[in-house]
Amino acid sequence: MLPACNLLSSDNTESDIIAVVGERKLHRSDVDGIVPDGVYPEDSVRIIRDYINSWVRKQLVVQKAEKNLPEQMKNFEFQIEDYRNSLLTYQYEKEIVSQKLDTLVSDEEILGYYEQNQENFLLKDNIIKGIYVKVPSNAPDMGKLKVWMKSEKEEDREKLKDYCINYATNFFLEEETWLLFNDILKEIPIRTYDQESYLKYNRFVETWDSSSVYLLNIKGFRIKETISPLNFEVDKIRSIILNKRKLEIIRQLEEDIYQEGVRKKNFVTFI
Repeated sequence: MLPACNLLSSDNTESDIIAVVGERKLHRSDVDGIVPDGVYPEDSVRIIRDYINSWVRKQLVVQKAEKNLPEQMKNFEFQIEDYRNSLLTYQYEKEIVSQKLDTLVSDEEILGYYEQNQENFLLKDNIIKGIYVKVPSNAPDMGKLKVWMKSEKEEDREKLKDYCINYATNFFLEEETWLLFNDILKEIPIRTYDQESYLKYNRFVETWDSSSVYLLNIKGFRIKETISPLNFEVDKIRSIILNKRKLEIIRQLEEDIYQEGVRKKNFVTFI
């Protein structure tokens, strides 16, 4: 950092300069707001010094580049104009899309897209639907818990839910929701080197470690490279449909602007 005496000018309008690199100057106003509220004074000084040092380093690199690059490599007018044009176009298209986009996607549309594009919905991982519970190894009524885990009765499901709220350290009871089997393995210490075979031959799983018991009831599964179930892909399909609508709005916008230009003779071509 340059010494403070070299940073200050006798001109009062320049009295707030805190760093100079070549012809570039950093003013005190430029660092306003970079220190969060509640920071200790010594920390605020460090933050400001770090900022100034970073600014100086960047300016020195820019200065070196200005000095050493040939003129043709320093002309960014085309890139700057192209970037500005891209930003303008993006902002305008974004505004038009926000005005015209219908964000309601019906179940029929989702089903139709799914049925027509099933080759695009092959699973990359094994998935399951089921319920699991993790309880301390000394949790009460373990026998009843296992019965409730396997039961299809509504009253037993309510008992299971109440039990989990009171005793479980982790649980998932949405049995119609598809889950990645790899995510289940992060929650339950199951050791398997062949997931596909494991899923084929196991339905109710009980395992434990030094402090907890883990119970898993697998209600269904799909193996990777098979067609993914619809309700596992709903969000993805909705996003695809909405993106197609956005692209169509943008395509139509460009076409309308072009046709308007033709009618009003807003452009001339010479080829």
